[in-house]
Amino acid sequence: MARLGDSVSGALRTLGFWLANGSVGYPLLEGFDYSCIFREPSALEAAMAIYANVLRMDESGQELNARAAERRAAQWIRTYVDPTYVVDPPFESWEVALHEPPGRTDKDPDAALSH
Repeated sequence: MARLGDSVSGALRTLGFWLANGSVGYPLLEGFDYSCIFREPSALEAAMAIYANVLRMDESGQELNARAAERRAAQWIRTYVDPTYVVDPPFESWEVALHEPPGRTDKDPDAALSH
């Protein structure tokens, strides 16, 4: 059964930490209070979707571009808190796509028990 590689898991964990402590996207968001994204669920959802859509991994499950994915997510956050900011290059539709969420039940309830 396939699972995320340790570096992808680490990249996701680190993104969550940086989002929560106010240091994501350094230096792009330095000095900007973006805590409002935690009060607007769709704002945080969009930032996470962009990160996930941009993040790439190799055949062995190792992340290849966590910093680029973080930057694109930070650019979106910056547009949310700073209407004068212009994203360069502009977002492409695949970057901002909101894909289907998982079902309300696991497809394989025993998968959590597998290592």
